[in-house]
Amino acid sequence: MTIRVLIVDDQVMVREGFSVLLNAMDGIEVVGEAVDGREAIDQVAALRPDVVLMDIRMPRMNGLEATREIVAADTDAKVLVLTTFDLDEYVYQALRAGASGFLLKDASARQLADGVRVVAAGEALLAPSVTKRMIVEFSKISEARRLADPAGVGELTERETEVLVLIAQGLSNAEIADRLVVAESTIKTHVSRILVKLGLRDRTQAAVYAYETRLVTPA
Repeated sequence: MTIRVLIVDDQVMVREGFSVLLNAMDGIEVVGEAVDGREAIDQVAALRPDVVLMDIRMPRMNGLEATREIVAADTDAKVLVLTTFDLDEYVYQALRAGASGFLLKDASARQLADGVRVVAAGEALLAPSVTKRMIVEFSKISEARRLADPAGVGELTERETEVLVLIAQGLSNAEIADRLVVAESTIKTHVSRILVKLGLRDRTQAAVYAYETRLVTPA
């Protein structure tokens, strides 16, 4: 099936550039563009994209607010945050709000297409090195919200906790299955149970949760 993409950025050159790159890729079609978060919400409702490439800093409504509303609307669209390497608190909050991952704006065409495919397939797009830097930078701002011994983690089995740690390290289901020497279908079951027990939306939120609660610490 063709992956339908909505590009949201206030810079026309960025939108046009990403549109050209993605439309040249097999199985991906850019179905629309938006210049800010408010227009993005309207376009998601009208176009029903599979993936939204979402800039953060935009006029009228930023990408963080738009991500929250899109996720709250319980649409099928996955939000993929676009950012520079100098990550800011907005990116961290967008992931907590339900974004499925993030891409650097200087990503190559192949990285961009691969990122769209990964997110569309329901996986989290978590580049370990960038994720760790993000958590290091912004774990301080959420210190007051952090729990020393979170009750949620106590609800997990030993194997589920092990799987959660590997998710936070950026491993895919297949890589986790290989590491634990079990079937990939078994890992999918563990992931589903982890999300239900912790009340999380997807793997990205699970990874952020693991760092926030000190279950995993950045190397």
